[in-house]
Amino acid sequence: MLIALVTACGSTSHPVQRSAPKPGTLEALWKQPGESVALILGSTDFSTGNVRISFLVVNSRGRVIESPKARFWIARAITAAPFRQTVARLESVGVPGVSKDESVKALYVAHLRVPVAGTYYVLARPVGAVRIGGLAQVVVNEHSSTPEVGEKAYPSKTPTLASTHGRVAQLTTRVPPDRALLRYSVKDSLAAHVPFVLTFATPRWCSSRTCGPVVDVVDAARRRLAGTGRIRFIHVEIYAGNDPRKGYNRWYKQWHLRSEPWTFLVGTDGRIKAKFSGSMSTRELAAAIRRYLR
Repeated sequence: MLIALVTACGSTSHPVQRSAPKPGTLEALWKQPGESVALILGSTDFSTGNVRISFLVVNSRGRVIESPKARFWIARAITAAPFRQTVARLESVGVPGVSKDESVKALYVAHLRVPVAGTYYVLARPVGAVRIGGLAQVVVNEHSSTPEVGEKAYPSKTPTLASTHGRVAQLTTRVPPDRALLRYSVKDSLAAHVPFVLTFATPRWCSSRTCGPVVDVVDAARRRLAGTGRIRFIHVEIYAGNDPRKGYNRWYKQWHLRSEPWTFLVGTDGRIKAKFSGSMSTRELAAAIRRYLR
């Protein structure tokens, strides 16, 4: 799968110019000694402000590069000089000993502030013995296609073990079932003014193979933070009857989602405090919960 993705994304190709790139440009950084590939992005919904970009660096032979850190730049064009630089850090995906799919064990995550909407190019070069640079285009919109941080959470009456009389198969495709994430509805949690973590994901049917690990991560964060407060953890599937042939369910549509998985942190005031597109590590999620929901 990874080899196919890299090939489709144009690994080892150098677009735009045939001549040597201008020094100081993003292209010049990309074409430094070593292999030049396309990044595989872990999310696509970016909006102005603080932007979290997750990605894989994969060489032309399909090997995932997993150096602990990568230098990361952003520019307005391939031929422009970067206007910001930061360090992307490798974050574990899934939960060791729990998550069944280990095709991807970690993702790089970079955080940048992008104040103006537009099309940008990003470059990552892992720090270490392997010489490789990965390039990708990202579109940053004025507003997110999903509910924004600061907005009121939609009071969806999501199904629970109680409302389905214990019919677990109606609630989750995870094996074994994540019962601890099926106890509360979004609507009741908002009415009770209780902070909660809400994840929309389908472990069985996720096309990106990151949904199952996301549910594992949410449950691991629940266990890690047990006894630290009254925070609730909620998992909602995305398909009607858990069957992709029936289309998306009403809760997925109510939240105006266009992809999955998505994870939202909602405070006691009912407003969204933080959100994650795609995969995140248990460390990232637990840190966000401690910062925004305690």
